[in-house]
Amino acid sequence: MAAHYGSPSCYHQSLPCHRSRYTTKLSPRLHGLAFTTRSRPPVEPWRCMTLRNLQTRSSSRESSMAMISGKPVVQSNPTVKLTYLEGNSWLWHVGGLNILVDPILVGNLDFGIPWLYDAAKKILKNFRLEDLPELDCLLITQSLDDHCHVRTLKPLSEMRPDLRVISTLNAESILNPMFRNVTYLEPGESSELESRNGAKVNIHATAGPILGPPWQRPENGYIITHGESRAILYYEPHCVYSHSLLEKQRADIVITPVIKQLLPAFTLVSGQEDAVNLAKLLQAKFIVPMKNGDLDSKGILSELIKAEGTVESFKVILLATAGNYLMFYFN
Repeated sequence: MAAHYGSPSCYHQSLPCHRSRYTTKLSPRLHGLAFTTRSRPPVEPWRCMTLRNLQTRSSSRESSMAMISGKPVVQSNPTVKLTYLEGNSWLWHVGGLNILVDPILVGNLDFGIPWLYDAAKKILKNFRLEDLPELDCLLITQSLDDHCHVRTLKPLSEMRPDLRVISTLNAESILNPMFRNVTYLEPGESSELESRNGAKVNIHATAGPILGPPWQRPENGYIITHGESRAILYYEPHCVYSHSLLEKQRADIVITPVIKQLLPAFTLVSGQEDAVNLAKLLQAKFIVPMKNGDLDSKGILSELIKAEGTVESFKVILLATAGNYLMFYFN
């Protein structure tokens, strides 16, 4: 699915086919947004979307200063390509850079205890690491195997030992034996990537869930910024975030789970109203709901995990509280 700015006629012709009936109210700022579908996915069988010409917001003061100086207001309009690799795994193309996120691409996800939990992807069953494009960065959000998957990372490190890696510090003991060029970020810290054409992408770590006792360091979410524009993308795969740390942040795109995954007396993955509040907090233009629990799973733990809510119920909450958001789906 692609999104681009076009003429009003293009907008009226294409939008009704792909817009949710719950997201009919468009922000005036996005009036020229049009949706088109491709006759076949760009890379079978991956699920992919491209968002072009993401407009950044310039303040009235910036516009006034530009008019006084006679200089135009320069706004960055990057193309963002998001490819979902199932589970928590993504391939992002931002600012000319290919960023691989939390890859689980070799074997199943079983945390080393397959009798307790064993999950396989539904689509990417015969995927090879060689099928990936040239990578510029590996991004790791959490230290557990569903994000920092050793069975995938070990052969990847043998292929690309010098690959730039940005990760939560909690994964240091896992990544250090495999990769040579790792930057560990704690919430509030940032690191910069530079593409071959000189474009710069900033990766800023935010606080994610605490996987252990309360005094343990939180895992990471990330805010991605291209050049001097406002933040393009926010990602945290459990929909767990610190309101106080994000209240001054903004992001055009929010990638988040929207269906809760619950164990008895414990929330594994949040969503629903928490995902809506996250999008409102970041003043997002686009919400990309991810289905990180949609795997072929077996084992004792898989029987205990219960889903709460659906994408449809999420859209109802979204309409009731923040109806001017646009949503994209991976079908």
